[in-house]
Amino acid sequence: MIEPLYIITNNPLSDEHFKNNFEVIYLENGNAMDVLRKVRDEIHIGHKLLTHPLMSSVKPNETPYRTICVSIEKNKSIDLQSLDIIENSIHTTEKFLKDFNTPKWSDKILKDFQLIDCDLIHHAIE
Repeated sequence: MIEPLYIITNNPLSDEHFKNNFEVIYLENGNAMDVLRKVRDEIHIGHKLLTHPLMSSVKPNETPYRTICVSIEKNKSIDLQSLDIIENSIHTTEKFLKDFNTPKWSDKILKDFQLIDCDLIHHAIE
């Protein structure tokens, strides 16, 4: 397991799966960009990124769900590597959303995206 962390997500399955063992900030009505921006805010106050915001082969415009882990402890200064990664992830996501529409997925496919997102984090923090 990686260092002590908390989780920021808009994925209801991730919230349900992790909330008993980790602090979870669940952005219930948020989209993937809201999660990325919240993570950036946390990095600005000294938290460190622990999982890559764009891990997976699913393109940023294809899934509406995003779950990201950050350190519990705050550093006195901003972790520049974390800031660079989150800023690049935001830029990439904005570009994909601008250039490609997000499909209108069925509930079954949305559940699949929730499972993929949750499973990626589950395996990252084991």
